[in-house]
Order: sequence, then C-alpha cells, then structure tokens
Amino acid sequence: MFAGTELHPRLIAGLEKQSITEATDVQLEVIPEVLRGSDVQVCAETGSGKTFAYLLPIMQKLLTVDAPDSATRALVIVPTRELARQVFKDAKRLTDMNHLEAGVLTGGEEFKYQAAVLRKNPEILIATPGRLVDHLKRETAELGDIEFLVLDEADRMLDMGFSEDMEHIVGKCGSERQTLMLSATLRHEGVGRAARSWLKDPVEITTQGIQERHDDITQQRILADDNAHKDRLLTWLLANETYDKAIVFVNKRTEAERLSEFLRRHREGIAVLHGDMTQDERNYVMQNVREGRRNILVATDVAARGLDVEGLDLVINYDLARKGDEYIHRIGRTGRAGRSGLAISLIAPNEWNLKAAIERYIQQEMDSRTIKELKAKYTGPKKVKASGKAAGIKKKKPRGPAAKKAAAKKAAEKKGPSPKKKNGPRPSRPAGNLMDSEGFAPIKRKK
Repeated sequence: MFAGTELHPRLIAGLEKQSITEATDVQLEVIPEVLRGSDVQVCAETGSGKTFAYLLPIMQKLLTVDAPDSATRALVIVPTRELARQVFKDAKRLTDMNHLEAGVLTGGEEFKYQAAVLRKNPEILIATPGRLVDHLKRETAELGDIEFLVLDEADRMLDMGFSEDMEHIVGKCGSERQTLMLSATLRHEGVGRAARSWLKDPVEITTQGIQERHDDITQQRILADDNAHKDRLLTWLLANETYDKAIVFVNKRTEAERLSEFLRRHREGIAVLHGDMTQDERNYVMQNVREGRRNILVATDVAARGLDVEGLDLVINYDLARKGDEYIHRIGRTGRAGRSGLAISLIAPNEWNLKAAIERYIQQEMDSRTIKELKAKYTGPKKVKASGKAAGIKKKKPRGPAAKKAAAKKAAEKKGPSPKKKNGPRPSRPAGNLMDSEGFAPIKRKK
C-alpha cells in the first residue's frame, strides 16, 4: 500500500530499494486521480516528489494492461536536458525492478544513437521538446500509441519559447490519451491557455503555492558594493559556511567561466555548468558533483531545474535571479525532502529593486545579514516605497513671480531668437517667367 493505493509488487520493491515508505503530499493527491483516469493540472513546489507522483500511477497502469505490439505508451516532456536526465534516472530506479523500459531524448546527442533507442519502443519516453520535434520531422519517432502525456514544468517550457513545439507534439499524440500538466504556478497565463486546449476537464491539485514559505530553507541577503566586493564575500562564505556541496548561481555564461576561474585560485573542488557546454561535458560535470569529486558548482539557470544532488545544502545567488519563479527554483536545489538548507543572495545597489520584487512575489523577506570583516559601504536606499523598492527623490518645483519669470526666460532661450524681417518691397516677378534661385534673373519657359 502506497498513497492509499495497492501498487504493483514490483513498484513497491523499487520504492523499498530507495527506502521510500511514505508518500509526500503531492503523491497522496495525484496518484489516486491518475489511476482513476482523470486529466490533472498540478501546482507543486520543487522537491515535493512530483516525479514519482506521475511515474508511479502511469507504471501501475502500464504493468496492469499489457500492449506488446504498441509503440511508446507514455511520454514525459521536460524543458531542460538536466531535468530529462533526472526524470530518466528516477524512472530507471523503478523499471529496473520490472519489465518496463524507459528511454531519453535530449539535444547534444547523436540522432543515430537516439533513433536506435526509439526503434526499441520503450514504454516510457522522456524528452526535451526541441529534440523530439526534430525526430518527428525525421519520422524516427511515433507517438500514435501514446496513452499518457506528461508536460512537466509546463510554465518553464512556455517561457523558453517551446509553445509551437509543444503544440506540434500534442497534435501527434493519440486523442484518447490521459494528460498531466505540472507547473510551479497555476496563474501563468500560457499555462491556463494550454490547459484549456490540451486537457479534458482536468482536476486541479495545488499542494503548496509558490509564494508560501519553504520552512526547510533559510533565506538571507548580504549587501555588496560591486562585483569585486561580491568576489570577496563569496570567497569568505565558501571558506566559512558549513556545507557538503554548494551551488553558486550567475546569470551569464561569461560570468560563470570568470567566477569559476577566480575561485580555482582560492580553493579546490570547483566545477562549472552552463548552456553552451556539450551534453557529454554536462554529464561529466554532474557526475563529478554527485560523486563528491567536486563540491562547488558555479552555474547559470540551466541548473535551476532538474538538479537533485544529495548533500547540496548551500545555494548562493552571486547574481540575483531575474524573476521570482526562477529564484524559487534556484533555492529549491537545497532543502529537499525534508532536509534543511541555506540560500544566500548577494545584493548590489542595482539589484535592490529586483530583490524587493522577488520578496513581494514570494510574500516573505530575506533575512538581513552582514559579514563584519566585509561590510558594504552600500547600506540600501534611504527611502523605500510600500513595495519595498527604492523611492526616488523628487525635485520641488519653484513657485512665485521670480520663478515664473526665470521659467519664461529659460523657455525663450531654448526656443532661440526669432528671425528678423527684411525691410523694403519684395522683388516683382515677371509674368510668364520663372525666377532663379536668387529671385531676380528671369528663366524662360521651354515651349
């Protein structure tokens, strides 16, 4: 019995092998609905166990109803390669205990190898939208037998511009499918439109709003004067905080490379991850981090989703995330499955308003922290608005007759001197002739 459901013995064996005995909140709500055959739209926080929430009931149905002559029966679409690998890893932990097969398709790998995977007709396929569309256009993928379609982190895929690819994929799937859509928020406008178009009378499940406080994560902010100051703060934090593994987030690839080189001059165990790396390079980096050969990862937002690394208990936002939901996903790399974590954001003067916007979005404030040896000269804005953003200083308009006279003079100077009128009569223009550029010499018309 798991989540109030009598699961297949081989699935229970797979869970027991991972020492999973109790269902999470999202699993308790999603699993029964999927087994009943409902389309579901799920809003759940990162690290809530949502992957098993859809894999377990789907595998239960696949194991119960055999279809030996069918092509792939369950399709899971995710936004990034890292998340695809993570979902595939979770699926393999379960399929290794039964006869089901899982496959994965992501960018950065050879089409020839992936076509061979597809020819084996794995019951469960995990893919990123761009690469799957490429296979559909090459006619190396067949989705006509799909019984279960999962759109995991649909909000992120829409934000990344995958709307047309998702539409193309959904159109290739069988109309009798059961569809599951998962996202960080149900308020996303694109998610709402997609749900109305692709889901049939979905059951909405919200286990925790994205704005609700994550009790397992301590959120702090430290003021910084500039990037040079941030470098010193980061070095101090990595040397003095207690952690098994840490991840440092930046917004640009160039900054990830610069910062990783800077940190290597101060300590060992540094790895870097960004979107311009090949899939083999990404896999190698993450393998080193998971196995503990590297314990500090400098990464762009490519690592904000899909990264589930045991012992990752410190997140540092060197650059603050550009959006509230990306901030949530970044800090969600720690504090997973009931473990505690620490998230620290370094805030430069130009990031104060962004910090305020994120705090307003998550409906909580980051705890203020100061490192005595590295205290910033910047202490925050002198005045703040009700939103928490910096209040600008408005110039008072001058009043009185003298002010009006000065304003009129300034306006006259801006307008410039008026053109002077010439004295004397205008030169006459001979009839039937045109004048030259000076207005005097007659120019005869051509007949």
